[in-house]
Amino acid sequence: MDKDAATVIALERGALDRWGQGDPGGYLELYAPEVTYFDPVQPARVDGLDAMTALYAPLAGQIRVDRYDMIAPTVQRHGEVALLTFNLVSYQKAHDGTEAAVARWNATAVYRLLGDTWRIIHAHWSFIQPELKAPVSEAAP
Repeated sequence: MDKDAATVIALERGALDRWGQGDPGGYLELYAPEVTYFDPVQPARVDGLDAMTALYAPLAGQIRVDRYDMIAPTVQRHGEVALLTFNLVSYQKAHDGTEAAVARWNATAVYRLLGDTWRIIHAHWSFIQPELKAPVSEAAP
């Protein structure tokens, strides 16, 4: 793994570590001012750092992830842009000490090198194999 790929993955892990402790600031510090964002619980794309800050404000202190698995992180570098993709499984421990997976995600983050700092310009989160209420297909009948 090259230095830039290792750096991007380390930045993402740092943000995930903070997220799991109820601190969305790790991501907010990585987002570029023009960041765009998709996730399955938002009705539309979220545009800009101010909008992301407002979106995350109610989540501060509300999230608890005891551990996570970042599965198969891959970084594709193209000039000043790096595309990070991975799967994420988050776990919480119950009071009896048992552990359960509480979320399974597909994640994409597009980083851009701004000066000597990598910043996220776009992020997209989706559920891994979500349960669909009705079969979905764009194939012609």
